[in-house]
Amino acid sequence: MSKILPLLVYLVSLALAHPSHAQNSQQDYLNAHNAARSQVTVANIIWDNTVAAYALNYANSRISDCNLVHSNGPYGENLAKGSGSFTGTAAVNLWVAEKPYYDYASNSCVGGQCLHYTQVVWRNSVRVGCARVKCTNGWWFVSCNYDPPGNYIGERPY
Repeated sequence: MSKILPLLVYLVSLALAHPSHAQNSQQDYLNAHNAARSQVTVANIIWDNTVAAYALNYANSRISDCNLVHSNGPYGENLAKGSGSFTGTAAVNLWVAEKPYYDYASNSCVGGQCLHYTQVVWRNSVRVGCARVKCTNGWWFVSCNYDPPGNYIGERPY
């Protein structure tokens, strides 16, 4: 027991010293996006540091108010905000949860919002960059940007 206790104390101190970044890493964003894309046989999207820098710059500009206002920049964009431990993966999952409202036959949203979902699975969007910041009001703000952008009127996402 005397050998186990110091190991246990060490492991607990490691856990406290290194907060978890689970569900907020580049790979977490990619996994959530690519899981949705694979369901409709769209190729995986890849991470792009230039697009991610744009997402972070814009997210930082929203820190004071956390308002879901689009940047109107050169990329496609999905925004979300949440409280508590709202993660990047949770944001992507919110967008993907719009899938039931997308009707492929009519290429339209039926009974609800679906344009966040269609951007996630947009076949021609091949690069993504995301950022998550904590706003001064305590909320989390998540921005994912897509290159090239999607959601063109009259075009199908896949």
